[in-house]
Amino acid sequence: MDIEQLMPHVEALIFASERPLTQIEMTEIMGQALETVIEAERIATCLDAIAEKYEAAYYPFHLRETGGGYQFLTKKAFHKTVLQLNGEKHIKKLSNAAMETLSIIAYKQPITKSEIEYIRGVSADYSIQKLLEKDLIVISGRNEEMVGKPLIYNTSKNFMDYLGINSPSQLPQLKDITDVQIVMPTSGQEAAPADTPGLILVNEPNELRQAS
Repeated sequence: MDIEQLMPHVEALIFASERPLTQIEMTEIMGQALETVIEAERIATCLDAIAEKYEAAYYPFHLRETGGGYQFLTKKAFHKTVLQLNGEKHIKKLSNAAMETLSIIAYKQPITKSEIEYIRGVSADYSIQKLLEKDLIVISGRNEEMVGKPLIYNTSKNFMDYLGINSPSQLPQLKDITDVQIVMPTSGQEAAPADTPGLILVNEPNELRQAS
């Protein structure tokens, strides 16, 4: 069976699946359905062709590798329209505290609760519980090197599905989503105006006193 004949079968599988399908799964299913050996390379070629096909502007969805597999996802321009289908009651909203906690976990994972709380400066118990309930984070083990061997948290496969990414490494770089500049501490000597008379530095940093 040539690529042109295989492509509709691959499209049908992805379209019918409620979750992302891996290339291995597609290869096995296709082999069983067509009762022949299907090489993984041929499935990969089909996926490339399908992805290129649906990038055309007149298709409202495209093929994306997300959550460890492949799935058809609505293009960004149509997100607002699709949301009207089920109404806002089906939109999963997070509080600001939960969003902050999720962001810290996403960019610092694997991470413990105490490390999250150190960064946020407040308790993270409630936020972590809500994120676990929504299946946006998972407990991935324990930190054997820390006192008490605390639980370790990572983002979940569902989290990657929501963002349309395949791994945490595909998260946008912080420098690309914020224009906050990091200001380094300045020593007392550097802080003193160069042409200010009557001021001398004492040994303690960041402290000035009048010259006698």
